[in-house]
Amino acid sequence: MKLTKLFFSFLLLFICVPLMSQEPMKEGFEHLEMGRFEEAESFFKSYLVDHPHDKTANICFGRAVGLSGEPQKATALFASLLKEYPKDFEVQINYNESLLWGKQYQAAKPLYQKLVAEYPNNFGAILGYANTLSNLKEFESALKWINKAIALEPENASAKISRKYIKLGYANVFVNRQDYNQGREFLEDIFLDFPEDKDALLNLANLYLISKEVDEAKTIYGRYATNPKDSVVALNGIALAEHIGENEKKALQVSYKAMEQVISLQDSILTERTLERNIQALIWNRKFQKAKKEIDSLEQHYGQPNWILALKSTLGMYTGDFKSSLANYNTILENDSTSFDGNLGKANALFASDKILPAYRAAHKTLDIYEDQKDALSFIEKLNIQHTPTIEEHFAYTFDNGKNIAFSSNTNVQLPFSTKFNTTVSYQYRSTENTLTLNKANSHVLLTGFQYKLFPKVNVKTILGLNNSRFMEQAYTQPVLDLKLLLQPFKLQNLELGYQREVQNFNADLIEREIVMNHLGLTYNLGTNINLGWYTQLMHTQQTDDNTRNLLFTSLYYNVLRKPALKMGLNYQYITFKDQVPTIYFSPEKYQAVEVFADLRGKIAEKTNYMVSAASGFQKVEDNTQSTIFRAETSLDHQFSKRLSTNVYAKYSNIASATAAGFEFTEIGLKLKWLITKKPLFFKKIVE
Repeated sequence: MKLTKLFFSFLLLFICVPLMSQEPMKEGFEHLEMGRFEEAESFFKSYLVDHPHDKTANICFGRAVGLSGEPQKATALFASLLKEYPKDFEVQINYNESLLWGKQYQAAKPLYQKLVAEYPNNFGAILGYANTLSNLKEFESALKWINKAIALEPENASAKISRKYIKLGYANVFVNRQDYNQGREFLEDIFLDFPEDKDALLNLANLYLISKEVDEAKTIYGRYATNPKDSVVALNGIALAEHIGENEKKALQVSYKAMEQVISLQDSILTERTLERNIQALIWNRKFQKAKKEIDSLEQHYGQPNWILALKSTLGMYTGDFKSSLANYNTILENDSTSFDGNLGKANALFASDKILPAYRAAHKTLDIYEDQKDALSFIEKLNIQHTPTIEEHFAYTFDNGKNIAFSSNTNVQLPFSTKFNTTVSYQYRSTENTLTLNKANSHVLLTGFQYKLFPKVNVKTILGLNNSRFMEQAYTQPVLDLKLLLQPFKLQNLELGYQREVQNFNADLIEREIVMNHLGLTYNLGTNINLGWYTQLMHTQQTDDNTRNLLFTSLYYNVLRKPALKMGLNYQYITFKDQVPTIYFSPEKYQAVEVFADLRGKIAEKTNYMVSAASGFQKVEDNTQSTIFRAETSLDHQFSKRLSTNVYAKYSNIASATAAGFEFTEIGLKLKWLITKKPLFFKKIVE
């Protein structure tokens, strides 16, 4: 907790003013009173040559030494005086205060306890004790004692300032606990002593930013902006508020306004903070080239202080250059091991680099320094959710214009045993019937899966099991297998190589024929920092009926908006079969489809998300006339609690499928997901 110079000046007057009538030391007293501690030290040092046993001179010399930057030396001087004057109040209180100068708050606490017990109505002792407790972050007790001090001297400015800082600290405790109402009360109480206090206003604005009450935060910044300098501080805060409110364009506009106003102030620190906010706003708006140019320019002028390293790290995180971000965060921590940006930024960079266990440790280190910090807690919770055992249930009902109806359910249990090793067990049931032919069939699929992280961003996934299918009175069992290698070879790129053995079970007629498909596939996705992306899938399939299929699907898309997320693009699909068996399943020699699509995802409420996707275009089967295609999907996801969520969806398509061209297909489904445990099974090992 911050102890102000006014507090120390008060104690100086409290202790030395009664002695200032001693004319020989008047000059030294004036030096102390005016805060000229080095001059005071020199004066009293000379005075003590001729008067070595003068208690007042020794006390004032000790104060001058301590307040000029040598608290340990002052403590030693007062310790010597205590031996000579063991019961002297002035010596005792100065000794105690010297411990505060040296930040030895734990040592000072019992001494102040003893002093206030002996002098229960002594204002100076009570004030010192309150500030000691405040520095120990024992704010509840500190507030009780500072109120006692103010009851003794209701108009004492130093005590009111101490109470202000105690309330600031106490409010911060409640904010970290996410008890924003209690934190707000303490901050607003400060205005009773100090109307429109700047520190209280800034802390109140920060509270609203943390609780994402953006409009309230902007209102507080408006109250803060009472002069040109504070107006720039307020604009920087408002820019951040706009970012939290997901209004990035407005954030950049406000930041440019702050840049215009800070030029005339000639305040180097505020200029740096304004430049920093402006570059952050450029990054938020994905103006990466301009942001990099500005950072390079600042680096030439300022070198590499932590705030510039933090900007470089942020740019790296947004552009997928996690390696450089991690290096910069490590440099920040070398300069300042307690840096919040460095510690939590490193955790995020490690997570983005797929180094999960080190990310956990970095986040917990952040909490060791910043107890109950909301962002660090949220980060750990995000990691926990990804690695907590879950059970998912998926129900679906489908029907098509071929008079096929089907009901399916899929129960999937996921058990991560470490950040590298994950297992799954699933059971799938599907029953299908053709209401025209009255053919019925069902299938039961039992699967177990293993996923292992060989290296960061290199994962092997294996699923194996049995498919038991029954058509009327016939039944068979086939093994199934899904083997994948998932890679991120370069930044913003994902590559998947795989082999899959599956049994065709779309409808009763296909189940009857016991067709097993062996797929060899490659999937590649390329992202960019200019909102463009390219997704491609290649697949070669060999079937047990001696037919083969080759498939190409490619999609070029553009991210139009970020929040809500709007993606639009162009899809192209090409399929060819070696043999054409149209009476059994759709198997053209050549099939092509071109479509445009749009995908929109966003929030309806804090815990409710939506998705709407649609595509339309043309398909052409062999040399036949092209036909129009359309498909759409919508879903609604709701988070009932941290452990339970649900998703309802519906989708429609008339694109050619395994059955035929001219096919129309509709599916309605429900998904439930529940976290079985509150934390990962390996969480204790991470904490240890």
